[in-house]
Amino acid sequence: MPEPQGGGEQSSSQGCGPVYRPWFLGSGNPCRNDVVIARLMTIMQTLEPIYLSRLQHYLYCPRQFGLIELEDIWIENQFTAEGQVLHQRVNQAEQQKRGTVRTVRALRLANAELGIEGVADVVEYHKQADGAEIPFPIEYKRGKPKAHRADEVQLCAQALCLEEMDGVPVPEGALFYGEVRRRHPVVFDAELRDLTAQTILACRAIVQTKATPKALYQAKKCRGCSLIDQCHPKKFAKSASAWLTQQLAQD
Repeated sequence: MPEPQGGGEQSSSQGCGPVYRPWFLGSGNPCRNDVVIARLMTIMQTLEPIYLSRLQHYLYCPRQFGLIELEDIWIENQFTAEGQVLHQRVNQAEQQKRGTVRTVRALRLANAELGIEGVADVVEYHKQADGAEIPFPIEYKRGKPKAHRADEVQLCAQALCLEEMDGVPVPEGALFYGEVRRRHPVVFDAELRDLTAQTILACRAIVQTKATPKALYQAKKCRGCSLIDQCHPKKFAKSASAWLTQQLAQD
């Protein structure tokens, strides 16, 4: 694994040597979005942390996030059950070390600054020439790579936790998809980090307002969702459309 580039900055600390500052605190860092981070830092101080996997739920469907986070609704289907089995198999394995790579499974993660927490399926620690270990998170998913970036955001959030916990930059990771049986590399560039921060902020907004987003029926997504019977996307979408039509007719 090559030496990491970017993702944070180093500042001197007397008696402690270089100290890594995470991307969201580094001044002049191209990954930094000051407006987003300022808002995040303000609201994180008084709210419970967002679980890492919930970020993926939000990007898949904001209403799904609201049903799980606010209404405590969760129903298993074939897809979620297959995902649970895959995660259990991965997490049962013990810590390993092969050559310069140390592998840790089911590692608990948190980032107090951003108010997120969760568990990483696998984190490989790659030993560098200077003796430092660079984390490389790996998230296991059923199925195959997707067109949207929900899985990548969840993985990037893991990297942000590792950067705060270990004090080193985490430039990349990987998604392992069960259907294709191979790793899909993910680079934590400025665009992905900003999308992850924006997603955390959007999730926070839903939690603060305590309002579950309205249903928006999308056939492909809704058919694969385990909460379709609790969500009733067609019913709510039709009723909202009828209400809007009525209001426009009255104006």
